[in-house]
Amino acid sequence: MKMRKINLNLILVSAVLLLCSSASADSLRGHVVGVVDGDTITLLVDSHKQYKIRLSGIDAPEKAQPFGQVSKKSLSDLIYDKDVFVEYSKYDRYGRVIGKISFNKLDVNLEQIKKGLAWHYKKYQNEQLPSDRELYSDEELKAHASKLGLWSEVNPIPPWDWRKKKSEH
Repeated sequence: MKMRKINLNLILVSAVLLLCSSASADSLRGHVVGVVDGDTITLLVDSHKQYKIRLSGIDAPEKAQPFGQVSKKSLSDLIYDKDVFVEYSKYDRYGRVIGKISFNKLDVNLEQIKKGLAWHYKKYQNEQLPSDRELYSDEELKAHASKLGLWSEVNPIPPWDWRKKKSEH
């Protein structure tokens, strides 16, 4: 009886570990060959496979919005034509990888928030590590208080509201 209980516990622990490991992040290393806007890039991996990467945890202004082009230029200045590392665990409905981009140990997603060129995307914050969630939120508050980038506007319209208004017309 005692041996069966130990085996059952071992099986349960193994199953939990297997489930946890399958939920862990995957990664890509590649060369940034395109910057679509302030939160989306094209990554070339192994000189032949391209991925669209949507930066996780942030939402940048749309290209036609105030600061949309500034946000795109900022992202381009940070990583265009550079080799980056992407951690991800999901794809969006458009087939894009949703990922956290690092360049020389710099969290590129967070940099966009720090510069006031993206919002912390609270709708999806529960998909972030708690430490990232807190950091992104804190940096957004700092950028807002300092009136950086889009926060220099009196009432900046979040991109999710901008997209909703645009689809209603």
